[in-house]
Amino acid sequence: MSRLERAAPAVALTTMAITAALAVGVAVARPRVAVPFMAGSTFAVGVDALSALIVPTVAVVSLLVLIFSTAEIRTSQGRFHGLMLIFASAALVTATAETLPALLLAWEVMGAMSYALVGFWWRDTDRVSAGFTAFVTTRTADLGLYLAAGAALAGGAGLALADLPEGNDRWRDVVAAGVLVAALGKSAQLPFSFWLSRAMEGPSPVSALLHSAAMVAMGGYLLLRTAPLLDATGWAAPAAAWVGALTALLLGAVAVAQEDLKQLLAASTAAQLGFVVMGAGVGAVSGGAAQLVAHAATKALLFLAAGAWLAALGTKRLAGLRGVAHRWRLVGWAATVGLLSLAGVAPLALWGTKDAVLAAALEESPWLYAVGLSAAGLSAAYAGKVLVVLWRRVPEGQRPAVAAHRDEERRGTRRVTAAEQAPLPVLALGAAFLGVLVLPPLGDAVAAALGEEAPGPSPLEMAGSAVLALVVLALVRWRPVPEPTWARRWLGLQHATRVLAVRPTLVVAEALARFDDDVLDRAVTACSGAVLRAARRAARFDDGVLDGAVEATSRASVRVAQRAGRDDDRWFDGAVEGIATRVRRLGRLARRPQTGQLYQYYLQAVAVVAIGILILATVR
Repeated sequence: MSRLERAAPAVALTTMAITAALAVGVAVARPRVAVPFMAGSTFAVGVDALSALIVPTVAVVSLLVLIFSTAEIRTSQGRFHGLMLIFASAALVTATAETLPALLLAWEVMGAMSYALVGFWWRDTDRVSAGFTAFVTTRTADLGLYLAAGAALAGGAGLALADLPEGNDRWRDVVAAGVLVAALGKSAQLPFSFWLSRAMEGPSPVSALLHSAAMVAMGGYLLLRTAPLLDATGWAAPAAAWVGALTALLLGAVAVAQEDLKQLLAASTAAQLGFVVMGAGVGAVSGGAAQLVAHAATKALLFLAAGAWLAALGTKRLAGLRGVAHRWRLVGWAATVGLLSLAGVAPLALWGTKDAVLAAALEESPWLYAVGLSAAGLSAAYAGKVLVVLWRRVPEGQRPAVAAHRDEERRGTRRVTAAEQAPLPVLALGAAFLGVLVLPPLGDAVAAALGEEAPGPSPLEMAGSAVLALVVLALVRWRPVPEPTWARRWLGLQHATRVLAVRPTLVVAEALARFDDDVLDRAVTACSGAVLRAARRAARFDDGVLDGAVEATSRASVRVAQRAGRDDDRWFDGAVEGIATRVRRLGRLARRPQTGQLYQYYLQAVAVVAIGILILATVR
């Protein structure tokens, strides 16, 4: 391993620690940055009352997950920590985006990083396939954001998230539909929930971050951010509320039916985020944001605990984890706090946050409240199921059966390191106390900062939900919880997707391929054959006609040249030779006076002078 590779975890931790400190600072300072992007829009990020809750959550949870990963990831550390930093950065930009261009950039990077991280062990084709399934599913839903951006421009609203409700009524409906589809896909709500099951193939730190404070959480956050848009349409807000409530209920049943701890936690993620989506639909933005923050701490805690047990024992099946809380007490008690919070036990965090959303749902519709309350009861059921497994001691006669599940996924180390345990107490504190975000007086201040005036849950409602959680836990402790077989395979959503979407798409693709082979290819082949035949005919014409004409022309030119040459020899050469002969004769005559005798030169001079005098005399 190179020196840079060994330094990667330290660099990543330092970077994330500085980011976490800055995140707390910007939550107080509330900065905003905007740069020109295109006509009528900017690339803008900023921190307001809502993002001030989310940004520190994302940064702190990311830091704690990276601390855990220093013990979990031993190979390709540079690649892993680099991808995790980019993943967390994309989530932070998503949380602070104020315009659609900024949101789209972060949204796309976050999806790409999820693919790279879920399929991090790229030599395992199943893991790569899982990452591909998650990416394609969410990417399909992401197209809604592009539709929303186009509709926002067409409707005159512009690309600022705060201005989306101001567009033309018809275009505003299109914008809301696009945002809703994109957010439901990212947050694994119905009917997109199945991709979350496949995402469990990634490393445990990836699952912890993806399910708690990044990507999945950002889908719910987008709906909280655009709650005014949903409300302005008249239909999108109720649709979001009911999708969230039904997801919380049905995915709660899926969680109850699971025998794999990470699969159970994955289904519970979709169910718990259903309360966030429901909060956005009923206008309980403060309750939904508090649910998002409390869930981030709780779910990061539980996934890291599951990852620690997987590394130590080589299994994540509940049958192989019986009594494991007695072996590593810190991990066991931290996970217990998270599970009790997940169950809605008072006064832990998710008890109050769920009730804040349910109180707003009761104002909207008693039926919606009933579905949400039933989902809360299922939360206690699947949390209680895990608690019983973790703490119930294994009788001597059953230990071989439990031990048979060990090392079934990978060889366990039989130890939990200090780096794996260090983040758990911090996250347990969050799972225990973050419910104060909805309880007076802090809850009133948060609601006022978000511009809400709706009353919180009544003491009777909160007492009722707390009693419900305890009753369900007692029943689960007394008798095993039923595990509906119809829910075990995630409601058959992946199979339904294959039947309703993948297979028709493949049928259409095959039909198009046949059309390409039978029609387009034949047409191209026929055209090319015709061109070749024409080329051969042109070649024959060239050889038989044009080349013959050119050759005949060239022969005629040669004959003409030869005749011209003979004429040239007979006439021109004779003339030149005659002139040369005369010039030679003149030259010989000119040499005759040049005898070299001095007296002859004198006589010649006298003759010339005499001739000159005679000419002068004659001229006169």
